[in-house]
Amino acid sequence: MTTQHPSGGGTAESTAEIVAELATQPEPPCAPHQRRGGLWHHLDFRRLWIGETVSQFGTQVSQLAIPLVAILILHATTFEVGLLTAIEMLGFLVVGLPAGAWIDRMRFRSVLIVNDVLRAVALGSIPLAQAMGVLSIGQLYVVALVTGVSTVFFDVAYQSYLPELVDRSALVEGNAKLQASESVSQIAGPGLSGLMIQALTAPYAVLVDAASFLWSAAWVGAIKVRPPKPDRRPDRHLGREIKEGLSFVLGNRMLRAIAMCTGSSNLMSSMSLAVFYVLLAGQLGISPGLIGIIMSASAVGGLIGSLVAGRVAERLGQGPTIWISIAAGAPLAFVAPFVHKDWTLVLLALAQILWWVTVVIYNITQVSFRQGLCPPHLLGRMNATMRFLVWGTMPLGGLLGGILGQTIGVRETLLLAAIGGCFPFLPVFLSPLRRMRELPVYSEPTLA
Repeated sequence: MTTQHPSGGGTAESTAEIVAELATQPEPPCAPHQRRGGLWHHLDFRRLWIGETVSQFGTQVSQLAIPLVAILILHATTFEVGLLTAIEMLGFLVVGLPAGAWIDRMRFRSVLIVNDVLRAVALGSIPLAQAMGVLSIGQLYVVALVTGVSTVFFDVAYQSYLPELVDRSALVEGNAKLQASESVSQIAGPGLSGLMIQALTAPYAVLVDAASFLWSAAWVGAIKVRPPKPDRRPDRHLGREIKEGLSFVLGNRMLRAIAMCTGSSNLMSSMSLAVFYVLLAGQLGISPGLIGIIMSASAVGGLIGSLVAGRVAERLGQGPTIWISIAAGAPLAFVAPFVHKDWTLVLLALAQILWWVTVVIYNITQVSFRQGLCPPHLLGRMNATMRFLVWGTMPLGGLLGGILGQTIGVRETLLLAAIGGCFPFLPVFLSPLRRMRELPVYSEPTLA
């Protein structure tokens, strides 16, 4: 149910963060004893899993349908579509840093339910407004902002909720099952979403995602494990906690290089995404079904990348893998500016597959390093800081893409984004990471 985006903490990065962060959590006292057969017999986990699986498929519909509503139904300008992309990601910039500290003071289950319902109501307003003949681009902006901010809060709470449900020994199994559902939805979802949009039209297809969020909220609400609200510590201070996370990331040369690399890459990819659907649906007139198939191809590349990332890092070395993977994927972005409604669409799909292979290898390798380097007590704040720095560039990229697409043209904007995407590897290449086959890890201080 998260907002996904190329090279910006998409599936691979967010999943790697979840696994590493959860591994540092103590075993919950309320977790039930695991029976033989693992989490298949864990009723509360099954409820979480069922709700999340259906919602993942619903989210694939909105990720394709909402831009198509703007382009095909409202005939939005290129700038307006770019602004929609920017607003959708604005939540990471506005509340990305304090969200973790705030949520630590709340019941995670309540945060999940409230934000599921908020997203359902926001998305459900789109088909309702279309039926009443009052749907506008302004309403799409409001929906994008509400769903974006709610996603930030949901994602942070979701990462912390699993340890309250299962034993620590079952965390890897739990995350593997949740990730399997997400991977299947990203491969099958876009193609099915495209066909659904063709059958129902984009505004009414969004209703599927709204219903999936209500489905998720109902299943989370049925979970029986309900830990008490965390005690408020008298020495907690939001500003100090945020500063500690910023100081740890910006004070480390290697983490600083990774933040610069990922943030600049996200800037370029968001700039490209702002006009990508305008080219395919608006200018080339490609059907939603075919667009969905192209997006499914991207997810196949991500799956391949997740399978080979470990072997690539072992062969090249961890440090070299980080800069080589991001550099190797950059030239593939030059396909999109020259695509037409012909055989070049196949080339675009192949480029998407290969690009996602490199992105996932990059994300898995650098996230694993970040998590291994960070002291356990700073892990949450480090993750929040990195997300703020690397995802916070996305609204700017979307806005820039919309402005440039409106003024110099869609293909020209895609070309500029591709050129700009050739340089993000430099901060890592010029850092100590370039030659480090084995990256440093944090170790607990020992008494002399």
